[in-house]
Amino acid sequence: MSLNTTITEIDNLLEKAQEAFFIFKNFTVKQRAAFMHQVADAIEALDDELITTAQAETNLPVARLQGEKGRTVFQWRSYADALQSGVVLPVRIDTALPDRQPAPRPSIRKTYTPLGPVVVFCASNFPFAFSTAGGDTASAIAAGCPVIVKAHSAHPKTSGIMAAAINGVIQKAGLPEGLFGHVYSNSFENGTYLVSHPVVKAVGFTGSHGGGKALFDLANKRAEPIPVFAEMGSVNPVFLLAQKLNNAAEEVAKQYAASLTLGVGQFCTNPGIFVAPESPALATFINTLAQQISATPAAPMLHKGIAAAYHTNKTNVLQQPAVEVIAQATEGAEGFGNAAIAITTAADFIANKKLSQEVFGPFGLLVTYKTQEEAAAIAKALEGQLTISIWGETEELADNKTLINIVESKCGRLLFNNFPTGVEVCYAMTHSGPYPSCSDSRFTAVGPDAIKRFARPVSYQNWPDALLPDELKDENVLGVWRTVNGELSKENV
Repeated sequence: MSLNTTITEIDNLLEKAQEAFFIFKNFTVKQRAAFMHQVADAIEALDDELITTAQAETNLPVARLQGEKGRTVFQWRSYADALQSGVVLPVRIDTALPDRQPAPRPSIRKTYTPLGPVVVFCASNFPFAFSTAGGDTASAIAAGCPVIVKAHSAHPKTSGIMAAAINGVIQKAGLPEGLFGHVYSNSFENGTYLVSHPVVKAVGFTGSHGGGKALFDLANKRAEPIPVFAEMGSVNPVFLLAQKLNNAAEEVAKQYAASLTLGVGQFCTNPGIFVAPESPALATFINTLAQQISATPAAPMLHKGIAAAYHTNKTNVLQQPAVEVIAQATEGAEGFGNAAIAITTAADFIANKKLSQEVFGPFGLLVTYKTQEEAAAIAKALEGQLTISIWGETEELADNKTLINIVESKCGRLLFNNFPTGVEVCYAMTHSGPYPSCSDSRFTAVGPDAIKRFARPVSYQNWPDALLPDELKDENVLGVWRTVNGELSKENV
């Protein structure tokens, strides 16, 4: 396939995806899990070509790419294991009560069925874990949905290697060809066509707010609207409380600088806003932070387009009234990003919405407050976030309940004395948040619960046991966890 997939080729992929759906949707969770483990094995077996290709296309270091490859493999395996346990897509069985008065209860049993073919738009900053074989693809496959991936133009060759690995497993296993499709395109028209096509039943997206919102609006204008699960960025504010500042100004400053500049700031969980109280200890925090930022060497960003956007957006913030530069690292060559930190007051931050917009890269804005009321006002002014962090002494939390209550309503993950860079793949993770960080805050994009995005519940009432899906039959032939008459069990009914 060429690097500009034609509409005719897309139509062919979608037709095959529809055919594959009616086969794959009937696979048991064990069969789907077995396929996912095979994909994980294939990705793990990819040789150095994958790493060297990705490094050339993204400027990411080898160690980072090797770690991301391992994370990608782990996602496929852990999602597969969670799927076949019955924990992620819960099975509910309420047996018949024919003698119940005043009215009998029929047998009612609930499981989950896949939505249909899913389009996944790859991310620029994670060529493995949030792209072709990333979490959206793995969770859609786990739910029983064929996937059509739109490769990101920043790393098309890397995407092609991953796609070939998945298709190789499909061919070797004799599975339907349309189970996975791969589209190359730099045009908005092809993306629009994919989302608008009646075969497509859901969309996964990681990227900018503008891109995600455009897909969301498009999907909702269809004759049959479909869900768009878009992760669209976040400034991930950090709130520092007074006692913590007094007790650990240098330590917190060093940790913040490390988190802010990690990976040249190219994470959706990059802590771009730091909110701190005015106090004598703040000078120590600022001096330490300035030293750390100034000493951070400029480094190549993912590609020149991202670097150019970073410098433009950083400059826009620095040119705003009442914003002062604290420190800025020496600029590097074209395509490099240099770290910077600036400062403003609570009143100026609240009055200027431009100061709360994401600057994708190693840039932080320090916002100072005088009172707890000002800190709460800053929190109220924030839009929805993926994460918000509180740094403080444990005994301070009781005195800051108002602030905590506000920020809890603004984010998907609330951290205490931690920075948000690093998203653990586990059951309890929420990688989502209120709009505009995500288009649907009820779901997560990371962790086994991500599978739920691409399935819907269906109940069977008074259905013959032999014709029920395997997970709903009286005999627990799949050995999954099921809630039977309100109690979790693996026993037969």
